[in-house]
This record gives sequence, C-alpha cells and structure tokens, in this order.
Amino acid sequence: MDETALSLGTIDVSYLSTSADCSISRCKHSSEEWGECNSRPTLFRSATLKWKEALLSRKRPFVGRCCYVCTPQSRDNFFNSSIPSLGLRNVIYINETHTRYRGWLARRFCYVLFVQERDVHKGMFAKNLTENVLNNSRVQKAIVDEASEPSAPGSFAQADPKAVNKVKKKARKILQEMVANVSPALIRLTGWVLLKLFNSFFWNIQIHRGQIEMVKAATEMNLPLIFLPVHKSHIDYLLLTFILFCHNIKAPYIAAGNNLNIPIFSTLIRKLGGFFIRRKLDQSPDGRKDFLYRALLYVHIEELLRQQQFLEIFLEGTRSRSGKTSGARAGLLSVVVDALFSNATPDVLIIPVGISYDRIIEGHYNSEQLGKPKKNESLWSIARGVFRMLRKNYGCVRVDFAQPFSLKEYVNSQSQKPVPAPLSLEQALLPAILPSRPNDTVDESTEASLPSSRDITSEPFRRELISNLAEHILFTANKSCAVMSTHIVACLLLYRHRQGTDLSRLVEDFFSMKEEVLARDFDLGFSGNSDDVVMHAIHLLGNCVNITNTSRNNEFFITPSTTIPAVFELNFYSNGVLHVFIKEAIIACSLHAVQSRRYRNGTNGVSPSLISQEHLVRKAASLCYLLSNEFTVSLPCQVIYQVCHESVERLIQYGILLVAEDDQEDVSPSLTEQQWDKKLPEPLSWRSDEEDEDSDFGEEQRDCYLKVSQSQEHQQYITFLQRLLGPLLEAYSSAVIFVHNFSGPVSESEYLQKLHRHLISRTEKNVAVYAESATYSHVKNAVKVFKEIGVFSQTKQRKDTILELGTTFLPQRNRQKLLEFIMGFMVL
Repeated sequence: MDETALSLGTIDVSYLSTSADCSISRCKHSSEEWGECNSRPTLFRSATLKWKEALLSRKRPFVGRCCYVCTPQSRDNFFNSSIPSLGLRNVIYINETHTRYRGWLARRFCYVLFVQERDVHKGMFAKNLTENVLNNSRVQKAIVDEASEPSAPGSFAQADPKAVNKVKKKARKILQEMVANVSPALIRLTGWVLLKLFNSFFWNIQIHRGQIEMVKAATEMNLPLIFLPVHKSHIDYLLLTFILFCHNIKAPYIAAGNNLNIPIFSTLIRKLGGFFIRRKLDQSPDGRKDFLYRALLYVHIEELLRQQQFLEIFLEGTRSRSGKTSGARAGLLSVVVDALFSNATPDVLIIPVGISYDRIIEGHYNSEQLGKPKKNESLWSIARGVFRMLRKNYGCVRVDFAQPFSLKEYVNSQSQKPVPAPLSLEQALLPAILPSRPNDTVDESTEASLPSSRDITSEPFRRELISNLAEHILFTANKSCAVMSTHIVACLLLYRHRQGTDLSRLVEDFFSMKEEVLARDFDLGFSGNSDDVVMHAIHLLGNCVNITNTSRNNEFFITPSTTIPAVFELNFYSNGVLHVFIKEAIIACSLHAVQSRRYRNGTNGVSPSLISQEHLVRKAASLCYLLSNEFTVSLPCQVIYQVCHESVERLIQYGILLVAEDDQEDVSPSLTEQQWDKKLPEPLSWRSDEEDEDSDFGEEQRDCYLKVSQSQEHQQYITFLQRLLGPLLEAYSSAVIFVHNFSGPVSESEYLQKLHRHLISRTEKNVAVYAESATYSHVKNAVKVFKEIGVFSQTKQRKDTILELGTTFLPQRNRQKLLEFIMGFMVL
C-alpha cells in the first residue's frame, strides 16, 4: 500500500454508495485503502481542530505498542519503522490472487483453494495431553489426597486402592471435558464455512498487516504465545482462530466457559482447539475447594506451554454487557505466570488483542441490563442465532493485535521496581469525601505489607504482580480497539444531539469527532465519505434512531429513540468511544466540581474565574478512584496524579484551559484549598512511579492558576465531555440516595434488585436525566464501590453475601457528604 494513502489528511474514500443500501462488493474493495478526504467546510468547528490542523499530514496512528517502562526491550522487538506503513487488509476478501492458481476455475473455487493451501497439520498441536497430565506428580498427589480420609489428607498409607481408582476415573472424566482434540481437517472445513458465513453478514473484517507481521515474527521465537482479546461477542472465539488460520499461524487453544459445553456444539469447539473450564473453580456440593480440579487445570495449562502451544484467554471472563472493558479475572493468567515461575517454559509472549464491531451479532444485551437473568446457551439458541445472522448484515469488524511482549521481562522489571503498596479505594477516597475524619492518614504499616525484596516466591508480591499484569493487558487491548462508525453516531446522538439534529449537522459533527479520535492516537475501524458512513451507521443502529423528513430543504431530521431499551442499546455502542475522551471528561467534571465549591465557600479575595491546577488535578484523581470499576485511565506503572496532570496540560495545549497572567500566578490558595490539601494522606502527594532520573515529577511542582476559555466552541466541548460521565454520576448519586433508606442486613442479590428497580422507576417516571443511568452494570459497579469505601460491610453466608451499613457511614451526615461529593461533579 502506498504510504501516501495512509495520511490522516486523506482518509475519506468512497466507503459506501450514495444510498444506505449500497453494494457490499464495493465496500469490500474500497475499504482496503484510504483515499481522498472530502474537505468541505463544517458548521461545527471542533474545539481542538485548530490545534490539530498541523497534524493532519502525519501517518495514521499505529496502536498497540507495549509499555516502555515495564517492557523496554520488548518494545524494540518485532517492530521497525516500516511496520506502520503496511496498511490494512480485509481478511474475508479472497480471490484467485490469494492462491497459486489462475484462470476461470480458480476464480470459481478460490475459497476451496485458499483453505487447502493453509499450513495446518496434526504435528503442530499437543500430543498425549491426557496421559501426561494424569502422570504428573502434582495430579497424582491430588488424586491420593482426594481418595484419602478427610482427617488425614496426603496420607498415602490410608489411601484405599479402590478409592484411588475411582478418583482416577473422575480425573479422566474431567480431562475429557477439559482437553481439546484438534482436527486439522475440521479447521480447514470451518475456515471455508466461515469465509462463506462472514462474507454474508459482515461487510469486511479488517486487520493491520504490520501487526500480523509482528505476530508472525513472535511465532519464530519457538515460545508459547498467549492471545488475550477483549470479549464482546460469541464470535470472538472463532474470529481470532480464523484470522490466524488465514495467515498460516497455528491455531490457539481457547479457554471457554462450560456454559458452552453443549452436545454436538461442544465436539466442534474441542476439535477447533477449545477446552472447557468451570466458570467457578470450586463447585463441590459442600463448598470446599476442589483441589483435584485445580491441579488438573494447572497441569493441563502447564503441559500446553511446555509443548509450546498457543493459548487464547479472555481475561474479562464473560462478554461485556456495557460496551466497556470489564474488570480482569486473572485466574488462568495466574496459572501461566506460575508455569513461568516453575520453569515449565523459558518465557511466554503476551499479545493483547482489541476487537471492535459495528454491531455485535447478539445485537444488544438489553434484557440483562434490564435485570432479567441470563438465558443459558442451548443448541436450539445457537441454531436460531445462526439463522438470524444470515438474514442481517452487521457491518464491519476490526481486529488489532498489540505488540507482543515478554512475560519474563515484565516479571523481572516488576521485581526491581521500588513501588509502594497500592492504596485501597477506602484509603484513596475517604480523605476527599470526609475531610474532617481524625484517622484519615494511611498507616505506615500499609506500605510495609509488601516484601522489600519483592521476591517472586512471596504470595503478596505474586498477587500484586498478576493483578498489575492483567490490568496492563486489558488497558493495552482496550486502547488498541478501533472506534467504529456506530460508536461515534451513537455518542453524538446521546451526548451532543439528544433532542435531535439535521442530518447535515450530524455529518459535520461526525467528521469533527473522527478527527478528534485520530488526533488522540486512536484508530478508526472505517473509512469513506462521512455522509455515507453516517447513513451506514444509522442503518445498523436500526430502531434506536428515528428519521423524519422536514419541510426545510427537504432534509432528514435524526433523533435517538427515547424508549429505555433503545437508549440502553445506544449507550452500549456509545461506550465504544468513551475510552478516547475519558481523561478529558474527568477533567471537565472536576472543573465543575472545583468551580461550584469555590462559589459555595467563597473565594477569599481570589478571582472566582481562577482555578488552582494542583487542586483541579487532585479533584480529578479522586473522581478516577470513584469510577475505577467503570474504566481504567492509566497503566498500573503510572501514577494517577501524573496522568491527570498530563490531561490538564493537554487541555491547556488545546486552548480550552488558559494559564493565568504572571501577576496572578502568585495569588495564594484560599484557606479552603489549603485545608483540603492538608487533609490528604501523604501517599497521595505527587511522586513519579519509580522516581526516574529523566523525570522531574519527583521534584516540587509549582502550582499555577488556570482560567476556562469562554469561547462558544470550547464551552460546547466541555459540556459534551461532562455529559459523557453524566449517566455514571447520576447512577452513583441515585444509589447513595437509595442508601439513605437502607434497612439491613440484606442479601447483596436482593439489594441489587431493589436498587435496580429504583433506578428503572426513576427512568420510567422521567425523573432521570439520563435513562441509561439505570443499566444493571451501573448498579453492580456502584454497590461494589460502596463496599470498597466502607459504605457497606459484608459477611459471607452460604452462597450469598449479606450487606450492612459500615460504621463509617452509619451517621446520616457522612452519607450526605458522600452524596455531596458525587453531586459536585454533576452538571444538572
């Protein structure tokens, strides 16, 4: 691909035909390249467009580079300056040029020829897995322990041979479910079927050639590769294997939940490399830990790594119901780390993977977001899903492979970094919520809780390492996810034009927002003329969008549907672009909180238009902690305060925030600000993540004062950013109000249902500003935060958790302060 075709100034090509029902073939051919931009002037000028005009001639952003702090050596591996310019490829566009043959017959049977020429054979995959696992000493010990008397586990003398044989049969039965039996012939057949199916319900599946080249280079290292994709749809399982198959890369073994262990379908999954694991490892009737199952799972993964097989693990554990990346469940990842510690393999290469859909095949998760229980998968539901897919088109798909990095290098870098113990949410937030508490400083013993040597055999360090690694991977995978056209259109309709707008205005804002995304080094999963791309997105969003014809210039008027399911669905797709603007949105809401606080408490002679940058950054950091279960704004190796400070600097660079004149910079902070700062515990003060010699962040920073630009463009942009977090803040504040009437103790499941019904009721009565604040995911995350900061204390009782008010928030005034803290960020 010509490098000039990748410049950001020339990204608009003919993506669709002039109508929404354009030809699929044209899209598939034209989307291979970036063409010329339709540079007509727009009525809505982006708030940062002037700043970006100098950047529009640079090349398209290349996403997924690994961390230069934790893995500097890996950052230089598999990458060279030519990689970004290799461009995109549509994986499902196959013709005779992709085979060794030419002519009419080759054109007719190009799919068959292409699949037949792929390099896949039995010798690639693991051998004797079941026997090797059963003969492992750890499994043998677990079998004997299981067969022994409960009073003397591990006693070989008391192990009855009949009981041992019975447990061995049980272990073999577990392995029949766990171990995959890969069939190269079935992989080829499935590759041909998927080429047919994907071409029928996807417009294209785009990958970056440079990223695939990095993956191919990693396979030549003769080390196991671990692919860790975000999880948005059931298609994720097949998509990654299909792409690797098309590029002659060995298919990975896929960890799948046992909810997919369905007759007939499960056999197909196993022969394609899938193996089933329990969604909860300890499912014994008496509630005890199932050590036999744990041993089998551990040794099975270890054996796969020893034989240099590739793995595909979904860290989120389940599909995201909100459109955002969910929290990590690092159980299987911990097995991989332990296998490295035990020298089962010299190293492991980690590859985060971002996946973006114009529209997921499930369509939406409205039933679950409305609080209805998840339906169990069945063969009939799968068959219905396939027939439903064949009748619809789901637009474009984009898959991004991040740069592979060495797990061994990451572990070594973590063991050498003098990082203090991470603050709990209670330690980080309570000083800001309840500044008058006498015990608001962090006990010095907290930092001593981690071993000073940071030995890999230490359990606290191991847990911290695995948690940070999981966050690192998910952050990179999420940042690699391309922004799709449906994401931008849904976001604009919800948070820019909720009351509706003309189609021409929507197209103009779409073009501006597209440029905003690119300027922040996030990639797009589409190309084409903005008018056609917007119509394409509206078509895919379906009943979520209402289109009416106005008498004025015979133009279409576009409005989002106001029904609760439609708003929930739009919010799901809108969240696909949230990670691009989240840091700036946090600063925008913190601006409102600081300004409203100054007006309430008085300015003590300081101009009310001036804002302390230090105060703003600290306020933003507290909001990051509050919403930490919703998204991640930084890598674990970064300090949140530094990230917030850089975000403020970026808004200064855009011209949205202005540095006050020199004669105003020396104005002393108000008494209120000084008291607020002194209330914060010492670990929250400015510091670098490892006090690098190259960083001046460890030095004392001179505070400066800022003003907010009053231009209409900038004010509109700040309002847009504040609206992005509006649903979250409304959900959390409504949850706090609901706590005022708490009468415990109550089971957590029951409380979640009551709180969710309360939020749905607010929406149905038109009390809620944002209907999407009532999604079930917001309810679960709000209660989780309340437990972590001490609003609720919890006790385990059988299979449920019992909630009671924590001692800190028993006084009504403290719950009121929590409400005021959250409401301070909201723009009503």
